[in-house]
Order: sequence, then structure tokens, then C-alpha cells
Amino acid sequence: MKHKPTLSIIIPCYNEEAVLPLTAPMFLQKLNGLISSGKIAGDSTILFVNDGSKDRTWEIICNLARENPHYTGISQSRNRGHQNAVLAGLMEAKDRCDITISIDCDGQDDINAMDAMVDAYLEGCEVVYGVRSRRDTDTFFKRFTAESFYRLMNWMGAEVVFNHADYRLISSRVLQELANFKEVNLFLRGMVPLVGFKSTSVYYERAERIAGKSHYPLRKMLALAFDGITSLSVKPIRMITGLGLIIAILSFIGIIWAVVSSMIGITVAGWTSIVCIVCFMGGIQLLCLGVIGEYIGKIYLETKARPRYIISERTYEDGKSHET
Repeated sequence: MKHKPTLSIIIPCYNEEAVLPLTAPMFLQKLNGLISSGKIAGDSTILFVNDGSKDRTWEIICNLARENPHYTGISQSRNRGHQNAVLAGLMEAKDRCDITISIDCDGQDDINAMDAMVDAYLEGCEVVYGVRSRRDTDTFFKRFTAESFYRLMNWMGAEVVFNHADYRLISSRVLQELANFKEVNLFLRGMVPLVGFKSTSVYYERAERIAGKSHYPLRKMLALAFDGITSLSVKPIRMITGLGLIIAILSFIGIIWAVVSSMIGITVAGWTSIVCIVCFMGGIQLLCLGVIGEYIGKIYLETKARPRYIISERTYEDGKSHET
């Protein structure tokens, strides 16, 4: 059996002043419970990642850190998005602990699943995915779109765990390898499986948000989905190639038909067919250019190699900012 691992619970926070005072004690209670049961070391911590919040989130984190040594926090220099905030926490913790568990601040994910995650790690798994067993709390539209997204991602060739978001355990060994992935366009639920190592899943039921409003509306969810597809798969480009080939074949057949019709004298003058063909071809071309442009835009951002996050403050360290 492995020695007692040091755990760091990574919690990204953006404008969470309403929910943080309610969920922080819950996370601390769970951490103390894991320590008391002998599953993790006594120096395990909870790391809050302030993602450029505009409310009192960072102030609350600092107060929590003063009240209890298990609470720690880092603050990004500005808002950079959920995926970057999670990555910042993981990279900050990878040299300070044996395992990390990333979880959202809103209290929707079942924190009791952490016990099974740690057990799976002690049994030899390096990555443990938290997977929703069902989506009864979601609306029909959200459930349908979410499940369709996972099926689409797998169909596109991207390796993602069905109904898994960003609630997962990752060992420091895996994090060291994940640090070698330098892409700016982040989609962690697709990147982590690419690292490999032994993995398993823990199933849990997701509850309603305890307080406050969701910071992930439909617009952001769709943007994340599109980022995931374009970051992990080139199949849309191949689909464009296939579509172009089909249209080229149909066009060639149309040319033959037009020439033959002209030769036998049965051509019919009409603007409707011409307008339809022009509009159809114009729409297809713009759509294809848009998809190609999205990939080119991502290449442009990757070549700049800008920092994915910049840490401006820490509760356990004064001064120095850090970027990566």
C-alpha cells in the first residue's frame, strides 16, 4: 500500500462571494475527514484559484487562509477563463503534493466522491474521473445538448470521457507530463486522457447549485464545445475536403448535363436555378472558410505562445508574480 499521499483540492473561483462562504467549510470538513480516516496526509490543502473576480472573492479567500492553514489561495492577474484557472491551480500544486482533485466551487459536484477517488489512487490509478451517473437535475434541452456534445466529440475522434467535466483526481506524476502540453487553447477534459497512465471512473449524482448564479451560460458552453472539437480533432477539415469532393463531382455531372442539353437543343432559360446554385455554393464556401479560419486563428494564437495564466498574488507568499 502506498504512503499517505498529500492532497491538494483545486477550486477555481470567479465572482463566487455568494457561494464560497457556504462551500468552503464543506470542503474543509471533507479534507479533515479524509485526514482522520488515514487516507491522506495531514498537510493536505485546499487551493482556491481566483480567476480575476470583480467581487469580494479574493478577500474571502485571504480571510479563509488566515483562519485555517489548510486553506490556501492564488489569484490570477485577470480573468482568463475556467480552463486556464484550473490549469493554474494544477501547475501550482504539482510540485507541492502527491495528488490533486479539481472541483467547482458551486457545491454541485458530490464531494463524497473524493473518498472513492482517493481509494482508486491508492489501488494504483493515476487518474480518476468523476462522472455523472444521470442528469435528472438538468433541463431537457441542457441534457440533450450535453450528451450530444460528448457523442459528437467521440465521433470526431477526440478522446473524452462521457458525462465527465472537470471533477477529477490527477497524480503529480501525470501533472508533470501534462505540463509538457504547451497549447494555449485549453480543453482539459480532452487533454488529460491524452497523457495516458492507468485511469478509472467514479460515478456520482450532481445537485443543484447551492447559491449564486451559474457563470457558464449557453454561450460559453457552446464556445467550450467548439474549442474542444477544434483543439482535439482535424475531422472538420477532412469533412470539408469530402464535401468539396462531392460538390465537385456533382458540378462535373452538371456541366456534362448542360453541355448535352445545349447540343440537343433542350436548354431552358431560367434565373431561379442559377440563383439557387449561386446561393448554395456561396453559403457552402463561407461555411468552409469559417471552419478553416477557426483553425488558422488557433494556429495564430499558438504561435504567439502567450502565457496561459499569470499569478499575481498568493496567500502563502508575498510579492513575486508567476506566469506560464
